[in-house]
Amino acid sequence: RSSDLDNRIVELYLNRDEIAIKQTAEKFGKRLFQLAYGIVCDKQTAEECVNDTYMKAWLSIPPQQPRDYFYAFLKTITRRVALNCCRNRNRLKRSAFICELSAEMEQCIPAIDNVECSIDDMELRRILNDFLGQLTDENRNIFVRRYWYMDSIIDISKHFALSESKVKTTLYRCRNQLKEYIEKEGYIL
Repeated sequence: RSSDLDNRIVELYLNRDEIAIKQTAEKFGKRLFQLAYGIVCDKQTAEECVNDTYMKAWLSIPPQQPRDYFYAFLKTITRRVALNCCRNRNRLKRSAFICELSAEMEQCIPAIDNVECSIDDMELRRILNDFLGQLTDENRNIFVRRYWYMDSIIDISKHFALSESKVKTTLYRCRNQLKEYIEKEGYIL
């Protein structure tokens, strides 16, 4: 949700005023750090990811004008930067946690390595958004915390005051529902 301050910060970026970065850091820095840290599990690397986020925002605005979704815009950049750090850091040996999440999602969306068989990202994005819109608030929040923010089962159970078993069961059912939904939509896996 956009605020007047968000709009003013975006306007500073559009006017190439470096104060935009300072105000972005003041308003969103802690939350962006938490997101990056949850992915890279290293304080210094998380700080670097957040700083890279500010630079990428600076380079992206303009032409982007994320007035109505500024925080979501920043979170997306931070998540991509942090995941790229993990990939680069673990090029030879992949992070077990990332592999675990990938394996869970491959139960409903198999990974495709062949370029000719690449996924139509726009269609899949629409299907995922429609699917998430049909979930209960609790199930959607659990699903997003796990597969977008990469929270652990333990962290999700604490955050929502649920047992770990309940979280695991919810995620299992959501993945199965997603697979069925994707197939029902006629999307070829």
